[in-house]
Amino acid sequence: MKILVVDDEAPARERLKRLIEEQDEWQVVAEAANGHEALERADATQPDLVLLDIRMPGMDGIETARHLAQMDEPPAVIFTTAFNEYAVEAFEASAVGYVLKPVRRGRLAEALQRASRLTRPQLVSLASREQHQARKHISARIRGELRLVPVRDVLYFHADQKYVTVHYPDGELLIDEPIKELEEEFADAFVRVHRSTLVAVAHIEALAKDAEGHYEIRLKGLEERFPVSRRLAPAVVRRLKDA
Repeated sequence: MKILVVDDEAPARERLKRLIEEQDEWQVVAEAANGHEALERADATQPDLVLLDIRMPGMDGIETARHLAQMDEPPAVIFTTAFNEYAVEAFEASAVGYVLKPVRRGRLAEALQRASRLTRPQLVSLASREQHQARKHISARIRGELRLVPVRDVLYFHADQKYVTVHYPDGELLIDEPIKELEEEFADAFVRVHRSTLVAVAHIEALAKDAEGHYEIRLKGLEERFPVSRRLAPAVVRRLKDA
């Protein structure tokens, strides 16, 4: 079993590597100190399993796991955590693997034997139960490579049947996520203007009425206009007044 060890603390990585390498059937193929490094190492080494710290600067473990799940052959994931009892309950309720710090040899061996790939519903559930902050990046696979787009750069999300297109200044990504879940996760930064469209509040240039008296949104740097549905118009007006 090829294993990637991810922790922002070097002593923690060294302990995990030592415990893993005591067993002939396990092999550490790479290590990383943060979420971005973890994704790069995972692409390079294609591990079978990732031991993933939760609390890391920048991209934390839960967000990293959600991006790892986008890989063509996603690795199994085991979270390592020094969390309190409430957070452990969140792991168990979401049916994800975890080991508590300081990691013990027996518990690690048990977790490695039982490790499995995580599904998107499991990760969404964990993020919700752990009162996890919204992701800082949106990810998708493009020609076999993982593309990350900072959420702060996203102009708008547009749903079309099963898929959602993520529009940003340098292009667009196609993701398989319900727009309703995106609306809930990014409620602080986006506003729903139509049943199929979320726009970034920070990128809104103006809210105005067209020739027929219907509200429409203008985004900075775009000629395209975004109609606001009559049903959502009162909420959009309130939200932009408070922004």
